Amino acid sequence: MRIVDLRSDTMTRPTPAMRQAMAQAEVGDDVFGEDPTVNRLEEMAAERLGKEAAVLVASGTMGNLVSQLAHCGRGDEIILGDHSHTFFFEQGGTAALGGIHPRTVPNQPDGTLALEDIEAAIRTDNIHFPRTRLIVLENTHNLCSGYPLDAAYMQAVGAVARRHGLKIHVDGARFFNAAVALGVDPRDLAAEADSVSFCLSKGLAAPVGSVVCGSREFVAEARRARKVLGGGMRQAGVLAAAGIVALTEMVARLAEDHANAHKLAEGLAAIPGTRLDPTQVKTNIVFFDLNRSDMPADEFARRLDTAGVRILPTGARRLRAVTHYHVTADDIDHALETIARVMQ
Repeated sequence: MRIVDLRSDTMTRPTPAMRQAMAQAEVGDDVFGEDPTVNRLEEMAAERLGKEAAVLVASGTMGNLVSQLAHCGRGDEIILGDHSHTFFFEQGGTAALGGIHPRTVPNQPDGTLALEDIEAAIRTDNIHFPRTRLIVLENTHNLCSGYPLDAAYMQAVGAVARRHGLKIHVDGARFFNAAVALGVDPRDLAAEADSVSFCLSKGLAAPVGSVVCGSREFVAEARRARKVLGGGMRQAGVLAAAGIVALTEMVARLAEDHANAHKLAEGLAAIPGTRLDPTQVKTNIVFFDLNRSDMPADEFARRLDTAGVRILPTGARRLRAVTHYHVTADDIDHALETIARVMQ
């Protein structure tokens, strides 16, 4: 059976070039700083984001957590969106493992946090309150339809952070999707951030890993946090080699994923029983709702799966589809035909 897997861009598999690079990678002990392939990847990532240094970590969740641990002490507070990945999907590690208090403010439909909401959430110096240390943003924003946050917004948040002596961390799991969608240099989006994490294992198609970038001092602290979390991966060059291919060969082609996502959204909007606004699709994430009372999202997803199209239910009537390297324009046509047939 033909399978079109739209559940997530984590479904990507390493390219032939990645597999070859992994097989031939020169390796050493990364915990000792002696893996030349890891070192090269970290230097490349830092340069691409305009930062001084970088550290390879096992996952995006680990990247966000080590960043918080490096910026904050136990009992400190972070400000983040109520629909952010860090708050929603990372098992409360901020509090459970970091002893860091999350203070949420509403995400706007475009994934931003209103500047006035950020300002209002910053604690005054009061013995009763935790100390506000960090603002956490997400770019692109997963639950807000994959919206990219632009450089002007980052500059505005940066001004707030400087005025109050705060740091900024960007959960950039799909950071390069944002840069490609906005047509800007990734450095422009990262300039105001004290740290940025991005995933190699989503749209960039590497099998494993994320990279955290920032100042040399910050990365030294993040590296310590990585070690205490069990993230010292020794001969990790076999993974870093795929990451190097991801950064050199897979960034520009993200535009294809965005075009396929828009094609999918346009097609879904034309199918009776579905509801979405295709103009809200900016990158590779498509959310849509079912407006049939007899078809809950999980049942619809189950029927689609039986027919060879995999989509993720995210609510009682809501589903998410994500385009990626292994989904072609022809796959989108096939998926739309299948969705229309199942809907009937």
